Amino acid sequence: MEVCVIGTGYVGLVTGVCLAEVGHHVICADKDESKIKMLLEGKCPIYEPGLEDFISKNIKSGHLFFTTDVAGAIKSQDIIFICVGTPPLPTGKPDLTSLDDVARLIGKSLNGYKIIVNKSTVPIGTAKRVKKIINENIADNNGKHEIDIVSNPEFLKEGEAVHDAFSPERVVIGSESQKAIACMKQLYEPIISQDFEYAKKNNTDKKIPIIITDSTSSELIKYASNAFLATKISFINEVANICERVGANIRDVTFGMGLDSRIGNKFMRAGIGWGGSCFPKDVRALAFTAEEYGTPANILNAVIQVNNYQRFRVVQKAMDMLGIIEDKIIAVLGIAFKPNTDDTREAPSVTVINKFIELGAEVRAFDPIVKKCPPDVDKKVIIAESVYHAASNADLLVLVTDWDEFKNMDFNEIKKIMSKPNVIDGRNILDRGKLAGMGFNYKGIGI
Repeated sequence: MEVCVIGTGYVGLVTGVCLAEVGHHVICADKDESKIKMLLEGKCPIYEPGLEDFISKNIKSGHLFFTTDVAGAIKSQDIIFICVGTPPLPTGKPDLTSLDDVARLIGKSLNGYKIIVNKSTVPIGTAKRVKKIINENIADNNGKHEIDIVSNPEFLKEGEAVHDAFSPERVVIGSESQKAIACMKQLYEPIISQDFEYAKKNNTDKKIPIIITDSTSSELIKYASNAFLATKISFINEVANICERVGANIRDVTFGMGLDSRIGNKFMRAGIGWGGSCFPKDVRALAFTAEEYGTPANILNAVIQVNNYQRFRVVQKAMDMLGIIEDKIIAVLGIAFKPNTDDTREAPSVTVINKFIELGAEVRAFDPIVKKCPPDVDKKVIIAESVYHAASNADLLVLVTDWDEFKNMDFNEIKKIMSKPNVIDGRNILDRGKLAGMGFNYKGIGI
């Protein structure tokens, strides 16, 4: 099928590459010339394991193309995916400026029947909003250009996005048009049946559930899913804080809870809190929508509050260890919000680093992939060349992101080079007994 993907950010790029890989002809369009140039050379502008190989492969096969001619791509293709950013405003309401701009351009570029697919995470009612804007901007306004709108939310986990795109837990299609639904089912058929090269090679022989619903329910499925997962994390972090007060071990508590099939063990790891591009904005957006429609969002607001508090728990632990923070050297391990990505949006590291600097500490941060200071981090932070550069003469080492390589650090060497052997494990991935036996003053979350 002929597909246009507007926006080559995280969602757009993964979506376009996935659809090309299963045999469709995909044009990814973006006005960012430097990004398109990079992609045409087969280079990936984001860090996502495996994605660059699939970009190169599908460019060579002719299934995948990149362009800055967005209007031309709209005209040439039949199914148009909108994959632009919807960042939060200060109120929590999503900023739909980019989406509205794309809708206007689609209206002006229509030359026949098109299916318009909202892949971006958008507020309730956006499908209707997009259709209205497109119809208002049809150039000849003669009603000959039929369109259908589909809500098709993504459920990609950064660091695992390639697998999630090729083998999703479900495909959600929301539309009021049976014609559009039939086309979308045809588009996703190779993925639903897992009948393509990647699936066969990786033995993903499961049949993917497909959910057909109205556009409003589809939009809410996405927000409600992310809000619930964020709630699980905030809940277990609050339990971890109780564990510290009463002398319980959060690892044992979560293991015992997770064996209950009604609860499960996913998203039940205590730590420094959630971040990234999805959970923070989606929870706030759903809370804003609830309040906008006159429904209290007490749980959602509490989820946000607990998560914000959890980041400062790490700072409080540092104060308990060091006393006055001023003039102390603190090594922060991990800048990305989670491993296997270079995404620093709403990362816990940002809050922690900025607070340490505000308190007068010298902060050295190291991340295996992020090699420059994120835009919302105080410029006084030193980006270290290695774990050992960060830890040299440090009074405290704070582990923020659970990269695998941090599990295998040479703690004998780290103990030698640190000024004081203080460790805060914000992800509970280190061996507390081993470190204590080596003479480290170790603090985790809830243990």
